[in-house]
Amino acid sequence: MALSEDFLEEDIHPIDIVEHIAEHHDWSFDRLGDDQIAMAVEGQWRTYSITLAWSDYDETLRLVCSFEMEPPEGSEPKLYEALNAVNDQCWAGAFTYWAQQQLMIFRYGLVLAGGQVASPDQIDTMIRVAVMSAERFYPAFQLVVWGDRTVEDAMQVAIAEAYGRA
Repeated sequence: MALSEDFLEEDIHPIDIVEHIAEHHDWSFDRLGDDQIAMAVEGQWRTYSITLAWSDYDETLRLVCSFEMEPPEGSEPKLYEALNAVNDQCWAGAFTYWAQQQLMIFRYGLVLAGGQVASPDQIDTMIRVAVMSAERFYPAFQLVVWGDRTVEDAMQVAIAEAYGRA
């Protein structure tokens, strides 16, 4: 059953939809207010902190997916080079590094101008893409800052397709 089948009315608040999705997936979450929710989503590499917030001002549903990244001193230039390479591969959203908080951030904004309404499937896809992107590129960031690998080598790990069956 598609997530959208649970919603019949069209004027439902996007954060209400996110809360329903979190319950559906059994993710722990905290409704921070009418327009914001935070949740934890377990991945293969880490548990990702995901926050979604609705802005009436610009009619945008903003997603921030974060995980801790504490690069060794002096490795920031290579990290920023890796960020550029990774963002060249991301078509929906982008990564940034918040050095003061030591957090890697994946950001995405879904603009719903003119009273558009996001479907539950769209919002679920936003969250899934954020986690998939973090999972895909986490090893590349680690190889660059901790494994002393070149950005090109690290990107090959992130871009490599798996073949066969487990």
